[in-house]
Amino acid sequence: MVKQEEMMKAALASTKAAGSVMLTLFTGLLVACGQQPSEPAEPDSAASPLRARLLTGEQYSNTIAAVFGEDVANSVLPPIPPMDRTDGLLASGSAFVGVTSDQVSQIQQTGAAIAARVVDAEHRDFLIPCSPESIAAADTSCAGLFLGEAGRLLLRRPLEESRLAELLQIADYAAEQTEDFYDGLALALEAILISPDFVFIADRAEPDPDAPGQERLDSYSVASRLSFLLWNAPPDDALLLAAETGELHTEEGLARSVNRMLASARLEDGMRAFFDDLMTFDEFESLAKDPNVYPMVTGTTLEHAREQTLRTVIDHLITQEADYRDLFTTKKTFMSMQLATVYDTPTRQGWVPYEFEEESPRIGLLTHVSFLAVNSHSVRSSPTLRGKALRETFLCQKVPDPPPDVDFSALIENENARTAKERLAAHNSNPSCAGCHLVTDPMGLSLENFDGAGRFRETEDGAELEIAGELDGIFYEDIAGLAQATRNHPKLSSCLVNRLYAYGTGGPVSLRHDRDTLAWFEDRFVANGYKLPALLRDIALSDAFSSVRSAETPVNIEDWFPIKSPAERASAEPSLASVENQ
Repeated sequence: MVKQEEMMKAALASTKAAGSVMLTLFTGLLVACGQQPSEPAEPDSAASPLRARLLTGEQYSNTIAAVFGEDVANSVLPPIPPMDRTDGLLASGSAFVGVTSDQVSQIQQTGAAIAARVVDAEHRDFLIPCSPESIAAADTSCAGLFLGEAGRLLLRRPLEESRLAELLQIADYAAEQTEDFYDGLALALEAILISPDFVFIADRAEPDPDAPGQERLDSYSVASRLSFLLWNAPPDDALLLAAETGELHTEEGLARSVNRMLASARLEDGMRAFFDDLMTFDEFESLAKDPNVYPMVTGTTLEHAREQTLRTVIDHLITQEADYRDLFTTKKTFMSMQLATVYDTPTRQGWVPYEFEEESPRIGLLTHVSFLAVNSHSVRSSPTLRGKALRETFLCQKVPDPPPDVDFSALIENENARTAKERLAAHNSNPSCAGCHLVTDPMGLSLENFDGAGRFRETEDGAELEIAGELDGIFYEDIAGLAQATRNHPKLSSCLVNRLYAYGTGGPVSLRHDRDTLAWFEDRFVANGYKLPALLRDIALSDAFSSVRSAETPVNIEDWFPIKSPAERASAEPSLASVENQ
């Protein structure tokens, strides 16, 4: 009988847990004017760094759903640790996430639960493409067929022969010990699901035959970048086949795959994920309003506020292929019964297209309940939070954090202040506060006609509201003026370019390396009428997207194993000890 220690060694060789990786990059902002008729060429130096990033929780679930179905994916919570927002995106923070020993254990438990569900009597007949000769014994041929196919989709590249052999050794040994083919298969599948090659999207480089001395992403890394950018999901079979045949390294083949993906209904899923991240909508998961102050706002109301904005964005940018800037001035949106109370407007059951009247103060994304409610306190509005969000989310202008010794006594003591403008006057007169508040409050105060829940109001505490303001030298009198000033701001389009390129390449952009590349994308975005599909296509087909900066240190996720002792290492691997004792 094979000793347990020998079998454990084989399992460990195929499943190393992942630890932390740190890449130090900083963001850059570019504005380019994009002039015709001559079209600038992509910079010769265009390239991106090798990165390894942890799957987001949604990407983890999408991967399981793509390979094994929605019911299997929905049966578990994704075991992904929290990520810090980095340069405006949680997705960029995924390149900086460390995985602790406890989190590795959670990943293993989830992997075991998924594997058990895949092989159970309810799922095995349609998820496993073969039946064993005997359910009570190992069947290397059947196990190999399933593990080869599932491993290719889960790891986003074909399994190497040596890796497949190790997995088959695990499956056969476990099946012999338990006298159950499916128990052995589940253990081998678990080994894939706790592999760092699964939970991390790790770029791999190869020599570029068209540029001696330089490197490019290998075709499977290109496929993963494309699929997670455009679909927020792993490559499908067709994209993996294009990678396998080398098509993704030809202009025609790459364009064919990109065009197919842009035409797919799954593009909506990918762009919903991007804009949900961009607009910090993860904050809805912990957002709550005081029911005594805002009794009309429930958890369902807030869920619908998030959905309303995402529906508006997708319809405007993907369905209509309209100008990105017009999102900030459009009166077209969608409405539900749950939101109608907050908007004080009639509607019918379900989601329906809706257009605010010409004289309505509702104009563009800044007047959506989602933006107004997220950037407010539980009991009142916040001009500072709203102005800060406008600058950081849509203009990529970082507002410094407040100093640790801020004195709020002046705000508390000013009992006669009836409006936010009067309350904030204390900050604007304090030199240590004024610098930041002067770049946030003027725009935020222009939105004070909306309370902390996003409901329209004419006055606050009986006092008339002053909403005239200024945005970087553009003065306006009302909400429509703020919307127009935002729409025409020179940083608006360059910020989207910045964030979308960072999102697609897996981490923050670098001012030193990416200045010319971002300027080129901006030129193209302007020339194409600020249309999102055209920008996505330009990014996906660019040299920068698939070329590797030669000075980058190769990514080796096998060095990120956070567990040191043999006992600790064994605890993170498939539970062979329990198999041995059965």
